[in-house]
Amino acid sequence: MKIAVAGTGYVGLSLATLLSQDHEVVALDIVPEKVKMVNDFISPIQDEYIEKYFEEAAKGERTLHLKATLDWEEAFRDADYVIIATPTDYDSDKDFFNTSSVEDIIEKVISLNNPKTSIVIKSTIPVGYVNTVRRKYEIDNIFFSPEFLREGRALYDNLYPSRIIVGSYSEEAQRFAELLRNAALADDVQILAMDSKEAEAVKLFANTYLALRVAYFNELDTYAEVKGIDPRSIINGISLDPRIGTHYNNPSFGYGGYCLPKDTKQLLANYKGVPQDLIRAIVKANITRKQFIADEVMATSPKVIGVYRLTMKSDSDNFRDAAIHDIIKIFKEHRKKVLIYEPTLKTDEYNGTEVTKSLKKLKEESSIILANRIEPELEDIRDKVYTRDLFSRD
Repeated sequence: MKIAVAGTGYVGLSLATLLSQDHEVVALDIVPEKVKMVNDFISPIQDEYIEKYFEEAAKGERTLHLKATLDWEEAFRDADYVIIATPTDYDSDKDFFNTSSVEDIIEKVISLNNPKTSIVIKSTIPVGYVNTVRRKYEIDNIFFSPEFLREGRALYDNLYPSRIIVGSYSEEAQRFAELLRNAALADDVQILAMDSKEAEAVKLFANTYLALRVAYFNELDTYAEVKGIDPRSIINGISLDPRIGTHYNNPSFGYGGYCLPKDTKQLLANYKGVPQDLIRAIVKANITRKQFIADEVMATSPKVIGVYRLTMKSDSDNFRDAAIHDIIKIFKEHRKKVLIYEPTLKTDEYNGTEVTKSLKKLKEESSIILANRIEPELEDIRDKVYTRDLFSRD
């Protein structure tokens, strides 16, 4: 088959890599540098398995039928499937996802007038969105398939998926689900077909539950910190209950990243007219946690507040919507001097805050250093580090 993938972020690139093992895949992006990197089998994102597969393909040890392009017509022409994996950021003014990038791709596909092309939305969307675009564009060959991928582990999660969900009972949707299952390395992967609204809701509720887990253990940690008791003992004590489990229980500065902040807000917006308290509390809890972290740090009266990395977790190069951004903003509102160590940034300033690529400078000039996750290179100044990382893992 010919499969087009619009967007080469961690969702799009992992799917493109996965499916290009057995099919012709054309990845579309608007950034020339990313297109060149993909064509040279150099991953533009940090992902262990994508990097491994690309390295093997570059050496001729693995066959990937993958190319990237800036030309949408080249990508979409004669495609059996067009997978949309473009970003849908939450628009706080409209109180809804900005789905303009998704609709742009839909309109381009429709303009080619190819009846055999099915459109698969992998971008996160509001509940009811597919039905809306079906009516708006008078098309039926479009469905939603939620992804459940971790940053830095996206291809691995596609190779070993927990489940495959398609928001349609059509033959095209079932065939697409089989493509994903056949490309996976895991055995007996379960496929679930359901209505489009139900699939859209699965995505939002799954991510909001994960945000709930993060918020819960963060509030437990806040309680223990204020009361002067050991949060590690409490978490170990409750997590050994198999009904609770030991996953997603390591405190942090707050949940962040591509999905959880925007998906929780979108689900809350979808709750308009529906009685609820918990969903609103999850969103609010993250704000409260970040304020608590900022207050704890400022209480030490530091001359210079160091920030170790803007990335939100280990083995990730993403720092979009990381909790540390709002914490830095609070520091700036209180006129605190902040120094950010972020070696991936090419500038010496980020949103008006000084950035250094020198870890030595961070260590020498900072009175206190915030680290969402502890790394070995901080062990020599451990007495300066402020973190809530109790278990040295994500």
